Amino acid sequence: MTVPLRVLTLSALALLGAQSVAAADPTAVGRWFTVDEKTGQETSIIEITQTGDILNGRIIKVMPLPGDPANPICHKCDGPEKDQPYLGMLILKGFKRDGDGWDGGTILDPRSGNVYSSNFHLDGSGKKLLVRGYLGISLLGRTATWIKDE
Repeated sequence: MTVPLRVLTLSALALLGAQSVAAADPTAVGRWFTVDEKTGQETSIIEITQTGDILNGRIIKVMPLPGDPANPICHKCDGPEKDQPYLGMLILKGFKRDGDGWDGGTILDPRSGNVYSSNFHLDGSGKKLLVRGYLGISLLGRTATWIKDE
């Protein structure tokens, strides 16, 4: 059986179109500046990576606020993070895609040592990541805006 050239061409174009849509799918994978709510100063860079369908995020650079130590340590953390430097610390764990965002993970605040349930999503521009940490239900939390490191 011979397949007409027109059918092969249309099939190839459909596959290329599907690949370009997948490539355009917004992702949180990359590097993000965290910003201090009070001063507006960038305080760290978080690198979000993907393994399988799970996203995790690690502190790859610390930019201390005035009066903070140059190499802060998580004295208030529990578990394996206790008394470890912020630099290199895995603070976002276990996020899965949920519609236009990511959910089901936790975020560690190394300043307080607290671990919160969390979700996040990109704003319309894809240049801001809206990260929500909460206890219990999402209504009882706060949202931080992280800026894409381009």
